[in-house]
Amino acid sequence: MNVVLARNRGCHNLAPFIDVNPNRSPDQRYKVLGGTGKPGLLAFASPDGLHWKQMQDEPVVTQGAFDSQNNAFWSVSEEQYVCYFRIFHQGVRWIARTTSEDFIHWTDPVNLDLDDKPLQHLYTNQIDPYARAPHIYLGLPTRYLPGRRVVTEEEARRIGTPTQWDYVSDCTDILLASTRGGTDFRRTFLEAFIRPGFDLENWTSRANYAARGIIQTGEQELSIYVKHHAGYPTIHLRRYTLRPDGFVSVYGSYQGGELVTKPFTFEGSKLSINYATSAAGGICVEIQTASSEPIEGFTAEDCPEIIGDRLEHIVSWISGTEISRLNDQPIRLKFQLKDADLFSLRFIDAD
Repeated sequence: MNVVLARNRGCHNLAPFIDVNPNRSPDQRYKVLGGTGKPGLLAFASPDGLHWKQMQDEPVVTQGAFDSQNNAFWSVSEEQYVCYFRIFHQGVRWIARTTSEDFIHWTDPVNLDLDDKPLQHLYTNQIDPYARAPHIYLGLPTRYLPGRRVVTEEEARRIGTPTQWDYVSDCTDILLASTRGGTDFRRTFLEAFIRPGFDLENWTSRANYAARGIIQTGEQELSIYVKHHAGYPTIHLRRYTLRPDGFVSVYGSYQGGELVTKPFTFEGSKLSINYATSAAGGICVEIQTASSEPIEGFTAEDCPEIIGDRLEHIVSWISGTEISRLNDQPIRLKFQLKDADLFSLRFIDAD
């Protein structure tokens, strides 16, 4: 951004986005918040991503630390602008959120929930709507662990670890987090999503930072871009890939396992699943009442075993694939899994 927005303090920590607000001005297709520390974040807009105009002289958000990406976007599900940014909470780097109807006037920031998890230093939250399910926001925050040392003195000399900020004494990894808005914030798994790995240059301070965005780069591929080797001459971005919706799965061993959902209602005429099995494995799906009684025609015995590896598979039963008669009724789904992974499910309208 220094190339197109030079000599402006707002250049720091810019994370532009395409504004999908249906009521936005035609000359504001791109927007961004930028800046760090006091006096706060400045608002910019652009028709093409190259020619930027500051929307007003005064900062639009003033409460926060702002020293990593300030991720703003138009939320289709919430019908407002949302921004996630860094704060200090009880002396620990944490995440807050603010919202706006017009990108100029923002609400007082609120801290995200801990979700009964420990307070940990989190940098670069990178929270953004997930393209395949934009009502769910996914984040790839860097977990910063000050004073947790891996690299020895001899190794630090050999790889040329920077001496500024005592790089050798800290390490980082990357978590997977999610939220559906408000103060909701889920670190469902505290296990690292991306580890530092074999490379010693990734075991020193600030070495593992994900860029903003989980991008679908092919029909069978999501891409995540991560900065490695911070502080070294070899600093670079690495691309990581995974299957669409492949962040986590429910797995059943060869001996078999079951997943039963909580009761819910749905709209749609078909059930589509994203799954993978071994050649010997398989999946059967049962639709139950909210009280866990199998619904006639939709039992596991009525479901031909599902085998293979597909991103979109329409589940069928002996009666067929049509399930719209169950719309708006509380149901449960039961999955019988044998050497199989279930990545995601959704209800769709299809011929």
